[in-house]
Amino acid sequence: MLNVEKLNQICRRQGITVEELAGHLARGGRKEKQAAAAIRNWQKGLLVPRPGSEDVQRLAQALNVETQELSAWRASYRYAPMSARKVRLVTQLIAGRDVQDALDLLKFTNKRASEAVRKVLQSAIANADEQEADVDNLVVTEARVDQAGRRIGTKAWHPKDRGRAHPIRKEASHIYVTVAQES
Repeated sequence: MLNVEKLNQICRRQGITVEELAGHLARGGRKEKQAAAAIRNWQKGLLVPRPGSEDVQRLAQALNVETQELSAWRASYRYAPMSARKVRLVTQLIAGRDVQDALDLLKFTNKRASEAVRKVLQSAIANADEQEADVDNLVVTEARVDQAGRRIGTKAWHPKDRGRAHPIRKEASHIYVTVAQES
């Protein structure tokens, strides 16, 4: 996946315009206008069209940097059986930290969600290691939790007075962790 912040930072530092980058992407099968529109979207943080590994390689060649410098690796846990509000407490602890510090912090955090977040972080690190990234220089760039709604199969009711019933809501959440190399 493309690291948008790094792309913008390197483009500003080197003074490369969108049209120059589009020329390199156009060789990959896209037309010049389509490539320029895609780069503008990517610089805004909109990953439409989704940049593939070939696109990241072409951008790295155009900017004279390694592919790993422009890459970010992510992992997710969809429908984790815990409330998003409770998981957010844990993910806020690790955002922006070095991965080893984040793993140590999660190991000793006394919250139920810390184990799930630790597994997602380890998966993101494994994804980076698979692409031959320098695991020692990885940083947690994003740790995000979205609400997933009610867990499947948890329809239950609290009986109340006068024949009423209130639902027992057991919530689920989606956990996303992204790591990138520190420069």
